[in-house]
Amino acid sequence: MVLELKLRKIGNSVGLVLPKEALAKLGVDEGDSVLLTEANDDSLRISTAKPSVSEQLKVAQDLMQRYRNTLRELAK
Repeated sequence: MVLELKLRKIGNSVGLVLPKEALAKLGVDEGDSVLLTEANDDSLRISTAKPSVSEQLKVAQDLMQRYRNTLRELAK
């Protein structure tokens, strides 16, 4: 599925309006959360937000921040 979407001004921001086909494919509805992640080829990917993944990312970011010097030394 390839959909061409237009960027639209929404208040002071710019947003995308997803058509119902895209919402159905993602399995989301108005008010649901989605994740926007960068892929290896510098493209962006939209996927459904999974609370467990979001929580794991927060924990990983906290650990990386807390142990940044140790991780830097281990990376040498």
